[in-house]
Amino acid sequence: MSTQIPKTIKAIQVDKVGGPEVNVLREIPTPVPKENEVLIKVQWTGVNYIDNYFRSGLYPVQHPYTVGQDAVGTLVQAPTNYPIKTGSRVFTTAGSAFAEYLVAPRDRVAALPDEIDAKDGVSMATQGLTALYLLKESYAVKKGDWVLNRAAAGGVGLILTQIAKHLGVNVIGTVGSQSKVDIVKQSGADHVLLSSDTSESNVKKILELTGGQGVHAVYDGVGKDTWEEDFEVVRRKGTIVTYGNASGAVPPFPPAKLSPKALKVTRPTLFAIVKTQEEWDEYTSELIEISKKAKIHYAVHKEYGFSAEDVIQAQKDIQGRGTTGKLLIKVSDE
Repeated sequence: MSTQIPKTIKAIQVDKVGGPEVNVLREIPTPVPKENEVLIKVQWTGVNYIDNYFRSGLYPVQHPYTVGQDAVGTLVQAPTNYPIKTGSRVFTTAGSAFAEYLVAPRDRVAALPDEIDAKDGVSMATQGLTALYLLKESYAVKKGDWVLNRAAAGGVGLILTQIAKHLGVNVIGTVGSQSKVDIVKQSGADHVLLSSDTSESNVKKILELTGGQGVHAVYDGVGKDTWEEDFEVVRRKGTIVTYGNASGAVPPFPPAKLSPKALKVTRPTLFAIVKTQEEWDEYTSELIEISKKAKIHYAVHKEYGFSAEDVIQAQKDIQGRGTTGKLLIKVSDE
């Protein structure tokens, strides 16, 4: 494939810590791939909670930086003998994705099969891989297990429920509003509870559903607001997986807090779990296979344009915790 690569591109960047308004659209030099990197022309990218963490300073980052975590696009330049042909559709978690072109490490790119929509590839890149590693490694589910899926109407939550049900797991979901209940039920959740109900009533319901034992694992992307309740609803020898901070970071706690039930707590991230080339190949291949077999529905909350105003609004929307599914940004037509 012969593609005319421009000398400059448009990109959304952040120069300082602040609210969504610090996102700016500017023209920057087109990134040049090194020997172990590839160049991708971006078609779609998406908003993630972690974008807010970087922008707000919760996760320190060097400024200025180009925003974005995941993308689908066309591979336009690659090293000799690279296994994916130029011109192929690919998805990546390389970062710096809010740009017309991005550079990705050669081992963070996967070919997107023709039968999978480009928009779905964006959800697969970060949210799909996250849901899969949570269920495979953070707590490796077994058929018949009970799990609690916090923020079950979010991008990760909707995918996690579908994969869990494909694996034969009983899923209890929690959502922040009545309007999200049906959405989560449609994803396959066995039971859906409102987080706005009292903690006492939700704990009681979860224990009743699990025969008084509690869930084998809690997958918690909410953070601070649900942290204490997690310890009440998880069973003896259970696992609390805290993977997000939608309501703020969880507080420090003494290890002795785990003792009464001999609990395990883990705080994973995608890049620590899926790090090597072998892990990337394993996870992307398995996710593609599950997506086909289980007919995973990658929900889209809204599509936004590629402008500072659109990105600012998208980050406000996801930060408001009223969204369901993926927030997509269309960078180019192809």
